[in-house]
Amino acid sequence: MIQNRKWTSWALMLLLLLSMAVKGQTWQSVELKRQITHPQPMTGLVLWPEQAAKRNATYGKSIQLEFSYCLPCKVVKGCSEDGTIEYDWSSFDKLLNEVAERGHQLVVRFRYEYPSGTDVDGQKGTTAVPAYIKERSDYNETYNANPSGDGPTYYADWSNAELQRFTLQFYTDFAQRYAHDPRIAFLEVGFGHWSEYHIYGTKLQLGVNFPAKTFQKRFFQHMKRIADGLPWLVSIDAGDETYSPVAADNTLMNIQFGLFDDSFMHETHEIGTNDGYNEKCWNAIGKGTRWKKGVCGGEVSYYTSSDQKNFLNPAGMYGHTWEEQAAKYHISFMIANDAPGSTYGTARRFREASMATGYRIAVKECKTDGTTTRLLVTNEGIAPLYRDAWFAIGEVRADKSLCGLLPSNEMWVEIAATPTADGSDIHIVSDYILPEQEIEFNADIEGETAIPSASASAGKTTYYNLAGQCLDRPAHGVTIKYAANVQGRKVIIP
Repeated sequence: MIQNRKWTSWALMLLLLLSMAVKGQTWQSVELKRQITHPQPMTGLVLWPEQAAKRNATYGKSIQLEFSYCLPCKVVKGCSEDGTIEYDWSSFDKLLNEVAERGHQLVVRFRYEYPSGTDVDGQKGTTAVPAYIKERSDYNETYNANPSGDGPTYYADWSNAELQRFTLQFYTDFAQRYAHDPRIAFLEVGFGHWSEYHIYGTKLQLGVNFPAKTFQKRFFQHMKRIADGLPWLVSIDAGDETYSPVAADNTLMNIQFGLFDDSFMHETHEIGTNDGYNEKCWNAIGKGTRWKKGVCGGEVSYYTSSDQKNFLNPAGMYGHTWEEQAAKYHISFMIANDAPGSTYGTARRFREASMATGYRIAVKECKTDGTTTRLLVTNEGIAPLYRDAWFAIGEVRADKSLCGLLPSNEMWVEIAATPTADGSDIHIVSDYILPEQEIEFNADIEGETAIPSASASAGKTTYYNLAGQCLDRPAHGVTIKYAANVQGRKVIIP
């Protein structure tokens, strides 16, 4: 009995070694030639829908994203007695469809306050708080006639319990409906003017005209629970401890959220130029690593009327080039709505600048053994891909997602399928892009002359000896003591 167990252990070990030897000997390189030719989905410069529609013929292929504020009051119709929020999402879906028809995805930001904004009811500065809350006797907004010169502004009443409950429930309901919708790329959230985490020019009253820090903590923890894979961002101003508890709370800092900068590349953006407030906020809430898990983006500065028109100057603006700053902050997208038509904002320059953002997938090795294909994949970009995508052959997807692959890092992925000889059926698929969008990749791999095929010996039994050599049949006079199927092959142990 002991001798038989020893024989079994010996045989299994030989089979394992043989499996490795055979597999190692039969992997062959597959030709794979690809090139990234356009901005990648979920990256690049961004236009507002009106501008994107107007200039679609010229700029449509130079961008992948559009941006829009959205108003809770426009989609909320009321609240039932049991607390269920009643919605009509038709106007929002119409917007998503219009953007998608141009082959683009939407970056969404819901907001309550917008100085001088008239899109709620035609009156300047009206909040986008749903009407059913405004009608409550315990709800009282505050007002400033001209904060920081931006014009009339009303402020949501953050002392009101129903506003707090609604805000949490609203994002829950939004995520349940849209977290996996390929028409949406990213969600931006926040409080204050334009949801940018500040109310400049107005006296800050936490718990009155701005959420109390205790509620903000609840909000961040709530978003962590309900976002369901939808990348969400907050303003870098959440790094300012005057407004926010985030930077001082490790539990909040560990939440996987991204950052947006609403005045990117303005004159005093960087430390060493005046106060460098923006870079200080990036450092406070980013710690130099947030980009590895949370998408980073924002909006080119409107501090002067020329900032958006000049930031694409190849010589730079305020001492820094777009490519330099995009790489420094690992930018995936950036709103540049006023740049088209300017001296430097040509469609060609838009395309070039967009391709300097986000991820760039490349394949360094491509091998197959006739049943499985292996790819050595790297990221040549400046940021990861933040949503799931897979290499695939036909409908067969790889075993690992490309999501989270950091710049300059590598990983092997396996696909349980064999490609064509020229690798033309190898592609990248994602459930989070539109059907007309394509995630491209770079590759320059020479193939071997003969590619093993699992179907080549169909209907015929092929045997292999312990050296891994192929045998048409067992050698004459050999007594077969053990035969097994290893890696799809009949292996003989004499």
